[in-house]
Amino acid sequence: MPLEGIRVLDLTRLLPGPYCSLMLADFGADVIKIEDPTIGDYARWWEPKIGGLSAMFHSLNRNKRSMSLDLKQDQNREVFVELVRTADVLIESFRPGVMDRLGLGYEELKKHNPKLIYCAITSYGQTGPYKDIPGHDINFLGYSGLLELQGEQNRKPVSSSVQIGDLGGGALMGVVGILVSIIEAQKSGKGQFIDISMLDGSVSWMQTMLPSYLVSGQLPGRGELVLNGGMACYETYETKDHRYLSVGALEMKFWKNFCQVIGKEELINQLNAPPEQQAGMKKEIQAIIETKTLTEWVGLFDGVDACVAPVLTMEEMVNDPQIQHRGMIEEENHPEYGQMRQVANPIKLSRTMVKTVRFAPGLGEHNEEILQELGLLKSTKEK
Repeated sequence: MPLEGIRVLDLTRLLPGPYCSLMLADFGADVIKIEDPTIGDYARWWEPKIGGLSAMFHSLNRNKRSMSLDLKQDQNREVFVELVRTADVLIESFRPGVMDRLGLGYEELKKHNPKLIYCAITSYGQTGPYKDIPGHDINFLGYSGLLELQGEQNRKPVSSSVQIGDLGGGALMGVVGILVSIIEAQKSGKGQFIDISMLDGSVSWMQTMLPSYLVSGQLPGRGELVLNGGMACYETYETKDHRYLSVGALEMKFWKNFCQVIGKEELINQLNAPPEQQAGMKKEIQAIIETKTLTEWVGLFDGVDACVAPVLTMEEMVNDPQIQHRGMIEEENHPEYGQMRQVANPIKLSRTMVKTVRFAPGLGEHNEEILQELGLLKSTKEK
């Protein structure tokens, strides 16, 4: 596996950090979850559960090992430092200063391992006036200006169903920072500190709107952006059976085909009409789309290059032939719980197949195994 031989200590919990380390674990990194002995990663206990662990925890923590350590105790901190000596990467998501107060901050740990790559994923980063305040995904999107633009015109902002700041702004930026640092360390022989702010990452995702504002100084309005309700060619329309059809006919060739299928050829030359005209076009299109069911429209657009697709339910997505062909829902045979379906890794490499070699660990499941590897506990055979 590409990351075989890379040891990652993961002190994070819930979503951003575990997703970051999952990407590394799936490609062979030895990810060791360092968890509090009493409760561990909170995500373990959410509903619904499979065999006592939440479905989300199973999905996020495959291919990892778990070691329970109370880092407030001197003896456990000593064990942790021994682990750090063997590690390539450390990931944590505490507020800035927490690890320093434990005597385990980057400046201290690099004394024990100069090659250590230390990745801190936080709400607002290690510096700045917001560095010490708590936050969740909705707050990062709020500060970034992205939430202000989400939703329909003249209505309140709408939260995303997935955590853009947590995953896009935090977890994936962390993965990139770690992999870049691993490559750099091969040249310099040194580790470094990676400061990931989920707010920073959210701002960096605004590539289709923020550059325009920086040039023009004109504030975009909610529901007025090209890709957010501003144009009739990029919109969702309700069908006769109260389902929805997504239309993404941005280019003229797609728009022309779309208009021909719905019998509105007169709209073809109005693709880039002004906003007030776009609103009227939407009403015309909606009046047509609601005359047929979703299945009927999907059939009419079958084989037509128009960037038109059904808005699927989660159940339909799981059973969709494209999703199944790509193996995005994988089924594994758990030795205790039987067949288990999980979200697969989306990265497809030509020579390296991602596979589940470990199921999500129990809290502290690998304590003895890891202590033996460190030489701090004799094996049963040696005893």
